[in-house]
Amino acid sequence: MILDQLILPWLLAWLVAGLGAYLVAVLDRLMATGSAQAKSVWLAPLASAAWLMTQQATTTEAPDAPAWRLAPALYLALAATGLALVPWSPTLVGVDLSTSLVLWGSLEALATVVIFLHGWSANSHLALIGAYRYVALGLSYLLISMFVLIGVALPAESLRLTEVVAAQASLWHVVSQPLGLPLFLVVGLGLTFWGPLDLADSEDLSGGTAVERSGPPRLVWALARAAMLVAFSAIAATAFLGGWMGPWLPGPAWLLIKSLAVLVALLWLGRRLPRLAPERCVTLMWVLLLPLSFVDLIWAGAVALWMA
Repeated sequence: MILDQLILPWLLAWLVAGLGAYLVAVLDRLMATGSAQAKSVWLAPLASAAWLMTQQATTTEAPDAPAWRLAPALYLALAATGLALVPWSPTLVGVDLSTSLVLWGSLEALATVVIFLHGWSANSHLALIGAYRYVALGLSYLLISMFVLIGVALPAESLRLTEVVAAQASLWHVVSQPLGLPLFLVVGLGLTFWGPLDLADSEDLSGGTAVERSGPPRLVWALARAAMLVAFSAIAATAFLGGWMGPWLPGPAWLLIKSLAVLVALLWLGRRLPRLAPERCVTLMWVLLLPLSFVDLIWAGAVALWMA
């Protein structure tokens, strides 16, 4: 009983976080190079990780050492906690809270704190600029996510993710709420500062919050970013694509397939869309996407009332 209800889901969360992060590196490299050669695609992430493990971890002058060391581990822990919220089947859930969606929103907010802490604690001007860039946009991500997730909670009349999945038995939310998933994907790119929304660790800042990182800490930070992308994909598949539901295959298999589909979409968008300038990104979020999230919430409420 304890193994099935607690230990197994948490082990599954950490396993998916680790293997998913490796898969992110493989898929991202494949999309970048267009080459499917086994050596260049499948072994390169492992070679890069092994190289970073052998490098010395550099430091800056007078950093906030405890915070600087903890930030990558905390970001990785947030990703694992997000995966623990995901219901793999009606009974296989790591943390089946009545307020699962609220906890996920809290993780998004804490991610903003951790990312800022990562840049601020280095005591480096480029890292600090990257941290402030993320904070300047973080509130818009959180608001968009909040309205979109309230939209998926309305038909279920619950904030529990298992109930959100059950509410999609007849129709997935990606169909009944067509604006929800695209808006949520934008939140995912922002939360992981990936692709067009990579303003925290961007090249114009020579790496941003991670500019002073090297060796194992840099590897943990990269692993945490990839694991958060995986966790977000699993939450998106749960909230909009029916989670574990599907014919023939067991529930966990369906969730993995749907999560992989969302992950591929995020990586593809990250490679195909140009990186936005910070001021244009602020305008896009507050002037266009945030009002669209209001529209999505109103639409979701109207659909919920009609189907009641």
